[in-house]
Amino acid sequence: MTKSELIALLAAENPHLRQPDIELIVATIFDEITAALARGDRVELRGFGAFSAKRRDARTGRNPRTGAAVPVAGKAVPYFKPGKELRERVNGGPPAAAAPVRRPARIASKVA
Repeated sequence: MTKSELIALLAAENPHLRQPDIELIVATIFDEITAALARGDRVELRGFGAFSAKRRDARTGRNPRTGAAVPVAGKAVPYFKPGKELRERVNGGPPAAAAPVRRPARIASKVA
């Protein structure tokens, strides 16, 4: 789903709101998430997931064409961790209970 498809869907589900207002709401939400990540904050949406920025250290990479070593600067990378409710809905319900793992019995040996 694209941003414009999301706006169209919200407009169809909420006919009492004007399309420009919905566009402003969606843009504001995305802008605030982006600004929070740029500040180094974490954004948690209960039942959906959490956005955070993970730091990648500087490293030496390789140019795939020439094979020459190239320095790659450290950077922050956006990361999304889905919440439990989102994972369950995507997977079609709560995960089935796994059978307990049976471990072999330990044999105690007596040392005389």
